[in-house]
Order: sequence, then structure tokens, then C-alpha cells
Amino acid sequence: MTIEALIFDFDGLLMDTESTLLDSWRWEWRQHGLELDEAGFFAEHGGDVSELRYTVLAAAVGPDFDRAASHARRRAYRERVHAGLALNPGIAAWLDEAGRLGLRLAVASSSPAWWVRGELARTGDLARFEVLAYGDEVAAHKPDPAVYHLALARLDLKSEQAVAFEDSPHGVTAAQSAGLRCVAIPNPFTPATRYTHADVVLPSATTTTLSEALTRATHDF
Repeated sequence: MTIEALIFDFDGLLMDTESTLLDSWRWEWRQHGLELDEAGFFAEHGGDVSELRYTVLAAAVGPDFDRAASHARRRAYRERVHAGLALNPGIAAWLDEAGRLGLRLAVASSSPAWWVRGELARTGDLARFEVLAYGDEVAAHKPDPAVYHLALARLDLKSEQAVAFEDSPHGVTAAQSAGLRCVAIPNPFTPATRYTHADVVLPSATTTTLSEALTRATHDF
């Protein structure tokens, strides 16, 4: 069956927001004279785990911890870092190539609408995507396939007509559970050995053209 659409994860895949997230938490811990234990920082599922992270920080700081002030300070810092953040290397070229090939573009993210739309609007890339599906629109986050099912429904396509692109193992699982073939570009925080279930694993979008990646992902179909 002919591929008609591409469905992209957002955080980590389209844009390296995960590095700035980690940086903001590392910075906030240092405001209290503490060092963040980065082991296990990234959850094995999509969605916001900020409250758990604040609980851990509060326990480390003690009774004087001001959660509201901490949150405001960390968010302001992250926004300053984000001011210069663009699409990941090679992604813009892939999106341009998709346009030339007549492929429809979608986003399926565990993050909320305000975050995904805001960041894509800031970089001028929001209009590239015909369909967007968000974590705050579904009952469960990746590795649950719900957000991919939503994206496919909005595209009015079968899973065989689209290919997904992910940066996390649980994202790959979500895409494949929805019946999609999946190209993985591992994020810098997860060993590449955890992506053996992906249909294709690439070190970066700069290492191959979109057409070549799609050929590899669909060669058995």
C-alpha cells in the first residue's frame, strides 16, 4: 500500500526539547546548592512527570522549599534557553522533501497542545503539519498507541498508509502498537541497543534522505 503520510513525535524527535528540560532541572537543583541525580530522569512513558520531580526536589531541599517559586524560576530559565531552539538537524530538509513528494504531515505527541503548537509556531513550522494529535486529548500516554490512533483517524488513513518517526523506545512501541512502521532516531539519553524493535534506526536525520529512510522502513511491504 502506498505511503501517504508521515507522523512525527515532537519532543526529542522534531526538536531537542528534552535536553533543555534536563538542563532546566539541573539548573534549578543548583539554585539550592544541590546536584540533580540524572539517573532515571526520563520516564519510560510519555506525559508530564513534573509533580514527581518537584516532590523529589522538595524532599532534598527540606521544609523551606517553595514549589511555586521553584516552578516559576525553572520555567523562566527554560524559556530563555528555548529562545534559540530550532528543529533538530536534518528535520527541516526531511519536511521539505516530504512536501515535494506530496506526503501529508502529522504530529502525535504525549505533550499537551499548548506546548507543541507554541513551539512549532515559534519556529515557523506549525503550518507544515496538516494534523496534530496531543497527549491531553487521549486517556493514556505512550507506549499506549492512543495518540497514534487519533492522528490516523484525523488523517482518515489506515496504519499501512503512514510511517511514524520516534526518538524513544516507548514511542516506537506506541507507533508499532498502532500498526505503524517506525523509524527511530535515538535520543542522546537512551542507549541505541533499546531500539531493536524499530523498523529502521538512524543516528540522525542528516545521515540519509527521507526517501531512503522510507524505502528502508517499507521494503518488506
